[in-house]
Amino acid sequence: MSLALATDDRSQAADAAARLHGLPPARLARVALAYAQPALDALAEAGLDPAVLGLDPPLSTPLPDPLPALHYMALLEAAAAQGAGEDLGLRVGARMRTASFVAYGHVVLSSPDFGAAMAQTRRYEGLAHDLGRSELQVEDGQAHYLWHCPWLLRQPGRQVCESVMAGIFVFVRWLAQRPLPLQALAFPHPAPSPAACARLDDFFGVKVQFGAPVTRACFDARLLAEPIPSADASLLPLLQQHAEALLSARQTGLHGLHGLSPSGVSPPVEPLGEQVRRQIAERLAQDGARMAEVAQALGLSPRTLQRRLAALGTPFQALLDGVRRELAQRYVADPALSLTEIAFLLGYAEQSSFTHAFKAWFGQPPQAVRRRG
Repeated sequence: MSLALATDDRSQAADAAARLHGLPPARLARVALAYAQPALDALAEAGLDPAVLGLDPPLSTPLPDPLPALHYMALLEAAAAQGAGEDLGLRVGARMRTASFVAYGHVVLSSPDFGAAMAQTRRYEGLAHDLGRSELQVEDGQAHYLWHCPWLLRQPGRQVCESVMAGIFVFVRWLAQRPLPLQALAFPHPAPSPAACARLDDFFGVKVQFGAPVTRACFDARLLAEPIPSADASLLPLLQQHAEALLSARQTGLHGLHGLSPSGVSPPVEPLGEQVRRQIAERLAQDGARMAEVAQALGLSPRTLQRRLAALGTPFQALLDGVRRELAQRYVADPALSLTEIAFLLGYAEQSSFTHAFKAWFGQPPQAVRRRG
């Protein structure tokens, strides 16, 4: 069998495994720049430039948002081999914070207990990355958290597996406001050096195993019922609504790309206007849907973005108003959301500002639309 054929077989096997776990095919798998930022910070500290690590194809500079998932994995492996250290993944995971997980980090933060947080993770983790998917099994009082990464069938992934588990471990410990003990932890890759093994054992507080079929962490199932001290139950429906809107937009985009890209052909580049609309929708509730933030996410200067949008005849403000208008229709139709919550989701500081905008768009205030049903 030729090397090309073997590579093609691995790619097909990885895509088949991805479908099994609800992931897009490799050519569409992405990592949000917010999730990748801890890795980029670690590389900067090591004096490494992502654009010159010898990736094929090379990453463009500035980096796109989102990054191709396989490029992100290759980036970690190349950086670890070229000076960032063999425990790079561990250090990247230790840097993860709520914002690293995009919108679903805030949903998890507002979940009442760790069982609910796990369910939210399984629902929304694709907003942060397509590196893998989570699964939870409970048997005989023991919980087994499995993280499935189908891309390991295509390329090495030690660093990404260790970074994902370290990130979860750090985030969970922060949520609980105390250490939560593991009973066992195993990774699919071979054991690293004795020094690296010792660092992993010390970090996770358990003797780490290697060569497992899947990344697996085991813990006492009673921890799933433990409440999250910082949870704000009143915010959870609102944050879920925002996450659902983002998830729906992402899934719609993926389905469109599937339709346009049969037989593994690379999908067309998303038009700039649609890129800006997507960035606006993702940032509205976090008060980050401004020209400067969107331009940075797209790897452009604000002036360049403004000039390109002007050439298309679609100014930034028009795109912002359009996204708000579309989402306002959807949110007002949902009786579970108050008008104050809708104003927050759309990035307005006050409900009155939202009401004024809604009336300008539709000729009547949102209260009247709701009364009409």
